[in-house]
Amino acid sequence: MRHIGRRSLAAAAAGVVASLWAAGDAGAVARPDREDRRNHGNRKAAGKEFRGMWLATVANRDWPSKPGLPADQQRAELLAFLDKAVERRLNAVIFQVRPTADALWPSPYEPWSQYLTGVQGRDPGWDPLGTAVAEAHARDLELHAWFNPYRVANHTDPARLADGHPARVHPDWVLPYGGKLYYNPGLPQVRRFVEDAMLDAVRRYDIDAVHFDDYFYPYPVAGQSFADDDTYATHGAGFPDKAAWRRDNIDRLVREMSERIREIDKDVRFGISPFGVWRNVATDPLGSDTRAGVQTYDHLHADTRKWVKERWIDYVVPQLYWHIGFAAADYAKLVPWWDDVARGTNVDLYVGEALYKAGDPAQPAAWQDPAELSRHLTLAGEYPRVRGHVFFSAKEVVTDRIGAMARVVADHYPTPVRPPG
Repeated sequence: MRHIGRRSLAAAAAGVVASLWAAGDAGAVARPDREDRRNHGNRKAAGKEFRGMWLATVANRDWPSKPGLPADQQRAELLAFLDKAVERRLNAVIFQVRPTADALWPSPYEPWSQYLTGVQGRDPGWDPLGTAVAEAHARDLELHAWFNPYRVANHTDPARLADGHPARVHPDWVLPYGGKLYYNPGLPQVRRFVEDAMLDAVRRYDIDAVHFDDYFYPYPVAGQSFADDDTYATHGAGFPDKAAWRRDNIDRLVREMSERIREIDKDVRFGISPFGVWRNVATDPLGSDTRAGVQTYDHLHADTRKWVKERWIDYVVPQLYWHIGFAAADYAKLVPWWDDVARGTNVDLYVGEALYKAGDPAQPAAWQDPAELSRHLTLAGEYPRVRGHVFFSAKEVVTDRIGAMARVVADHYPTPVRPPG
């Protein structure tokens, strides 16, 4: 079947999903053979660049516009975002499918997301992930499935979780912190479970990539501590301190996910979009010339530089959500730092862009200029390992408050390009 074009096969797949969705059985769609639709040429071919947008579902940030909409309206809203991505000459959508230890597909591990129906565990009557994969491919868009590994809930009451939720079945897996619930990354059984839950989507759907965002250990909250002393006492032997043990826990998650994804399908890529500062140079001579208040290595226990150097991931999307010239974290200093990190690794570097800041009156003057983001792409284009950009997020790609996205398209995306994969 390799002579069949990707567009034709993807369109046929979309038709199958649409017909089964109408019959109420979209979850039954078999995972097609990636060999049938993907050209296995060099993905670094000349002219290929990654043009992505994040499509966030947590708290109904982008989609659905509110919980409890009828299935056909949810589906129409989703397809409208995919159509807008095509209109903006993007070629990839990073779709959040596991925002809070839940699922936007019929998962055997975790309940349906509350952001669909308003009630966690309630079947929405269709398969959003299955539909998104087929409809994205029909439009020549890549579909990257975005997972949050450890966040359980944006509240601290386990009784509000669905009956049978793993966090209720295993209350010892969960810790409250900063007004939220988290799975404890220090428990080996937790790590295995969250891997299994995420990999279910890899086995069942023709996704192009697994994507993690910047949440590993939670961002620090003043005056609070993440109560994993007992876990450290049980599992932390051989580490010089708790911070080193925590980093090892996250390293294990990333390395094991990388290995297990490849075991399932070597063509599914693995990418992570970390907070943009690994460490400040004042903390570590290998760090960036920044003065950021958060450093992923120290505060989130995420050694993002190591993951690139060890090639555990296929691409990295540092969230460089600051303007050119920002004193504490200058975009113009961070892009070359990340370019140097990616040097010699074969890990693709895409830059995360803060489209949501453009035109926000609460942001500094630089973000009131519709050309700021376009200047970002011009600057990043000077660095050979920058292979593309990802915009946060889909709602702003549509609304484009001051025309910053339109300016990017006009200046940098004169024609559509196929995705790199």
